[in-house]
Amino acid sequence: MKVAWVVSLKVAGLAVVFACARLAFKHTFSAFSGLGLMWGAVALVPLLAGCGRWLLDRRPTPERARLLTIAIHYLEMILLGCALIIAFQVTQAHPIVRIPFPHTISWPAMQILAIVATLTVLNLAIGGLGLPFAVVLSKKLAVSWLYRHSRNPMLLSCLLFFTGAAVWLQSLHAILWTVLWLAPAWILYVRIYEERELEVRFGESYVRYKAQTPFFL
Repeated sequence: MKVAWVVSLKVAGLAVVFACARLAFKHTFSAFSGLGLMWGAVALVPLLAGCGRWLLDRRPTPERARLLTIAIHYLEMILLGCALIIAFQVTQAHPIVRIPFPHTISWPAMQILAIVATLTVLNLAIGGLGLPFAVVLSKKLAVSWLYRHSRNPMLLSCLLFFTGAAVWLQSLHAILWTVLWLAPAWILYVRIYEERELEVRFGESYVRYKAQTPFFL
């Protein structure tokens, strides 16, 4: 019964995530509402991490970490996913300043980074028996291949990909938002919540891995 309940929770969470993403993709936002949502949603991510950390620290058990992480990850997906969709629309319409960076460089760079991000997902699936966010929580630590050199190769490749996309848009607004707002908020989320829940779920093995492996590179 408990397994069925968890699966139902994950399916419901994914349905809400896709519904929010579809709404963000199809809706036409004004400059004011679009700017407010793309900046405001990302601002909530560290607050979400702080709330999750507080709830987890009240009873730091592996079972509680697994259940709490499902909810926290789906809320994070909604905030970041919708913010990215809206940002892609708004920064094209309101780029502030156009930066004529050649597409012949930014487009291949995006493709390479997309491949690297995909490899990190495969690395997590094979090495940790899990998938990103709460779709399938890792059953063991992924410490081989890319994860041997970085604790967060997926986060790094995604942030580089979105930075490349901002450069491809030739939008100063997109670049500033990605580098100065999205990246710090996402990193804070990982520092505040994800590292703590991994420590709770995997114990001393994660503590040793964290001490031996850099956050990025």
